[in-house]
Amino acid sequence: MTTETTTAHRPLETETVPSASPQVRQPRSETRRRLLGFLRHVALLALVVVSLYPVLWMIVSSLRPDGFIFGNASLVLNTFEIENYTGGWNALGAPFSTYLLNSAVVVAGAIVGNLVTCSMAAYAFARLRFRFQRPAFAIMLLMIMLPVHVVIVPQYVLWAQTGLVNSFWPLVIPKFLATDGFFVFLMVQFIRGLPRELDEAARIDGAGHGRTFFQILLPLMTPALATTAIFTFIWTWNDFFSQLIYLTDPNLYTVPVALRSFIDAQSQSSYGSMFAMSVVSVIPLLVAFTLGQKYLVRGIATTGGK
Repeated sequence: MTTETTTAHRPLETETVPSASPQVRQPRSETRRRLLGFLRHVALLALVVVSLYPVLWMIVSSLRPDGFIFGNASLVLNTFEIENYTGGWNALGAPFSTYLLNSAVVVAGAIVGNLVTCSMAAYAFARLRFRFQRPAFAIMLLMIMLPVHVVIVPQYVLWAQTGLVNSFWPLVIPKFLATDGFFVFLMVQFIRGLPRELDEAARIDGAGHGRTFFQILLPLMTPALATTAIFTFIWTWNDFFSQLIYLTDPNLYTVPVALRSFIDAQSQSSYGSMFAMSVVSVIPLLVAFTLGQKYLVRGIATTGGK
C-alpha cells in the first residue's frame, strides 16, 4: 500500500518541475519586448521631427525679419515680428482675404463637380451594362496615368477660343465632366463592394436607375464621397500650375498664385510676409483634414485604394 502511494505521487512531482523554467525566462522576454517598443517609438518620433521640420521652420521664419530668415536653420525664435502678418495681409494689390475667397470659390465648384459627376460615372461603370464598357473604363484609367502637362496646351487653346480665359470657369467646368479618373475609380471600387441585392430589391419595388442611385446607393457612399471631397479640397487648394495658366487678373488670383507674387525677381522680395501668409493658407487644410480624417481613413479602407 505504501509503495503504491509513493509511486502514484512521483509523476506529480516530475510534472511540476518543467513549469518553473518558463517563469524564469518570462522577465527577460518582457524586458526585451519593452526595449524594442521603446526603440520603435524613438525612431518614429525622430521620423516625425524630420517630417515636420520644414513646417516648423516656416512658422518660425514667419516671425523673423527678412534679413534673419535664410542662413539660420535653427528653430529657436530670438525675434518676434508680428508685422509680417499684418503687413503681408495688405502687401499685395488687394487684402489677402480676397485670394482666400477666390480659392474658396474654385474649391467649392471643384468639390461639387467631382461629387456629382464622378459618383454618377462610377455608378454607370459598376452597375450598368452598356456597349464598349470595358474600353471606356480602360480609357478612364489611362486618364489617371496621363500627366496634366500633356493636355494643358490644347486645353488652353480651347478655353481661349471660347473666351473663358482669365476666369474661374476653366478650373471648375472640367470637374463637372468627370475628368478626375482617380475619384471615378475610387467610387467604382466602393460601389462594387455594396451587395447587388439592394439594387434587385429596389428594382422589384419599381425603382429605376436614377432612384436606385440617389435613394439607395448614394447614402451608403458617404465614406467614398468624403474621401473625394477632402482630396479635391487639398489638391485644388494647392494647385498652382493650372491657376497660374488661366488666371492673369490680379483680382482673380488664388492663394498659390498670390503667394508667388511676394517674390519678385526685379524688385525687393518679402520672404517674411510670404511665409506668414503661407502659414495662414495652411490653416484651412489642417481644419479640413482634421474634420474629415475619420471619413478619409474609412473611405480608403473600404475602397481598397492604397
